[in-house]
Amino acid sequence: MNNKPDNTGLENAGAATRAVWGGEQVRHPYNATQTPIVVSAAYGYDDIDVWYDVALGKAPGFIYSRMSNPTVETLEAKICELEMAESAVAFSSGMAAISSVLYTFLAHGDRVVSTKDSYGGTNKIFEEFLPRMGVDVTLCETFDHEEIEREIAKGCQLVYLETPTNPTLKILDIPRLVAAAKRVGAVVVADNTFATPLNQNPLALGVDVVIHSATKFLSGHGDVLGGLVCGSAALMAKVRHYREINGASLDPFSAYMIIRGMKTLVLRMRQQQCSARALAEYLGTEPLVESVNYPGLPSHPNHAVACAQMSGFGAIVSFVLVGGMDTVKLLLPRLRFAHCAGNLGAVETIYGPARTTSHVENTLEERLALGISEGLVRVSVGIEDTDDLLDDLKQAFAFVKKTLNPHLNEVHIEAAN
Repeated sequence: MNNKPDNTGLENAGAATRAVWGGEQVRHPYNATQTPIVVSAAYGYDDIDVWYDVALGKAPGFIYSRMSNPTVETLEAKICELEMAESAVAFSSGMAAISSVLYTFLAHGDRVVSTKDSYGGTNKIFEEFLPRMGVDVTLCETFDHEEIEREIAKGCQLVYLETPTNPTLKILDIPRLVAAAKRVGAVVVADNTFATPLNQNPLALGVDVVIHSATKFLSGHGDVLGGLVCGSAALMAKVRHYREINGASLDPFSAYMIIRGMKTLVLRMRQQQCSARALAEYLGTEPLVESVNYPGLPSHPNHAVACAQMSGFGAIVSFVLVGGMDTVKLLLPRLRFAHCAGNLGAVETIYGPARTTSHVENTLEERLALGISEGLVRVSVGIEDTDDLLDDLKQAFAFVKKTLNPHLNEVHIEAAN
């Protein structure tokens, strides 16, 4: 199914206009101005022949909401506009989208090449579930593009990219790795959740399939689960068939919530990225911080690559604290304008260590093997005033310093005198 309507007039429109109007330039029932939530499980037909044609996809219409739903279809059309895709398929969660794509395109005896830096759930599929299916999985060092290219050149059916990575914010050179994959005929899949379609369009860079956890920035309010996959009509037909049979379909109410959230994506991201840059710059000056990860900083190892393939650097920052988890436990509870939670992409700022967020499924040993220390903290920057977020973080660090060294303020006073 091709979800992108013809002659929408959005071809030359800006991102904010496409986010609002994508998939919604139609007359809704009762002349409603908003996409209706269609909760019917099934759709009836008086004409058996018409019913049969719709069931076979020869005529437009709906049969059963596990297969397609009017509200969900609007969401799929909207992501097509933002990612410049022919077709899209919605899922009940981001992990449903990721796993379904991998299971759609991989079979016993196939080989997949990816990197060690990926979301913890994705890593578990690579390390635990795909090997059970007889799939050969090779995970390369994320910064070593030469190693990734060598492994791809050995032959593979799929190359899986996540950039920026979660939670280390590493950047992969998409065009370079796409070129390597195309030389061996591999399908290239990219998780674009952190960047969002506003900052990066992997399909335009040669990627075949793009995945989003719509739970995050697309919905933007931390109140719904969903996943989106987009690409060519031919590839999405395979993904849709897998979803129809395996059943991880998105419900219409969740689809409506994501549609509503996506309409403010541009406005939210504008403020979030501004604050993320400010927090990253401050963290780089904080003595209790060992390192800061944000692709928008010139000090980032792949800053040049990020500038070449991204139009913005996102709203996620991560940093490593001196003293590890002990310091994390002092700092995070002191924050006033933040949730300590296992989500990201919401209007509220959210802090969390990797062991309770992105890599909660992994053991300590597994996290350390992936280069994720216990002192790593991920920040999903919200839409609060930038100065308030900065002041909040500074007062939390001041508290930690005083707790670790009660005489610190006295030392500073004596030094000033």
